[in-house]
Amino acid sequence: MLSQQTREIIKATVPVLEQHGQEITTVFYAHLFEAHPELLNIFNKTNQQQGRQQAALAQTVLAAAKHIDHLEAIVPNVNQIAHKHRALQVKAEHYPIVGEHLIYAIKEVLGDAATPDIIAAWTEAYGEIADVFIQMEKALYEEEEWHDFKPFKVTAIKQESAYIKSFTVTPVNDMKLKPVVPGQYITVKVQPEDEQNDMLRHYSICTHDITDGIQFAVKRDVAGTEKGIVSNYLHDKVTVGDELLLSAPAGEFTLQPADQPLVFLSGGVGMTPLMAMLQSSADKQVSFIHSAYNRAEVPFKDEITAFHGKENIQFYFNYSEEAGRLTADKLRQVMTGNEAIYMCGSVSFMESMLVILDELGIDRTNIHFEPFGPKMSITA
Repeated sequence: MLSQQTREIIKATVPVLEQHGQEITTVFYAHLFEAHPELLNIFNKTNQQQGRQQAALAQTVLAAAKHIDHLEAIVPNVNQIAHKHRALQVKAEHYPIVGEHLIYAIKEVLGDAATPDIIAAWTEAYGEIADVFIQMEKALYEEEEWHDFKPFKVTAIKQESAYIKSFTVTPVNDMKLKPVVPGQYITVKVQPEDEQNDMLRHYSICTHDITDGIQFAVKRDVAGTEKGIVSNYLHDKVTVGDELLLSAPAGEFTLQPADQPLVFLSGGVGMTPLMAMLQSSADKQVSFIHSAYNRAEVPFKDEITAFHGKENIQFYFNYSEEAGRLTADKLRQVMTGNEAIYMCGSVSFMESMLVILDELGIDRTNIHFEPFGPKMSITA
């Protein structure tokens, strides 16, 4: 239990975190990787270079500081991060290392303003916050279908669209798979040629039917300086018969019990987890709204065709090459505003959609979303 003095000091540092939070987390990661280069085997280098990971950590620390009197308020965000950590196999022994370098970064950035009282308060508070993560992750480790990364054989590869391939994998050791929860993802560990570190990436599961194995989709990333090292490796180098290392399915972006109609709103490869959700919601009223650059970039055409003709399921496609981006007016034509909304796509897509849904007056409690990037970096 944190002392009242510690709580007051932490709350007093909120304006400082709002001003210097991302600078602190940038220094933190640089110092962390210099002292512990082995942790580069866990972290996503692309998110680091784009600043998304730094922004997500800064937002998490800020949220913890603002709610230091009632840390239970940040549990929803902690839960999402905890699933990612479990999927990446982040363990309790990593937290003291993180704490050491976070305190170092606070000292480094704040300089003389980082008084002994502030450092002592943040050291104590970090221990309390870390314990919230550790306990939540402990429960997830106890529930995971298998421990660590296990080998799976690639049994099928399908070109789903111009840039998306699906991969079907089965356990090498004949391990029996449990049913997949629609909306979850698996984590692949590879080490592409000429790379010094392992690379871990999360990929959404396409279907909850595991009769033929686990199927996940990968979009070839051709943008940015990294140009999707892992996605291009999977697209260009992996063939049927190869083995991949996977950790157990994870994620809290799952369907919640509700009597409302459903809206599935996706951008690009964000359609992937929503297709799995659709398969488990075939008896519900569903409006599936998908945004793509053009028709060639729409994945899962065979699966979509299978749902055509069902009166309770309607698909709406927006092709930005022809019609521009999704707007509030376009969504207003196909939504009543009383649905439960499940969204998935890039961070920029999610941010723009959240702004539009706010404009439409949609209650945020009816919106469930999963970006392809750190969720706490969402600014909308």
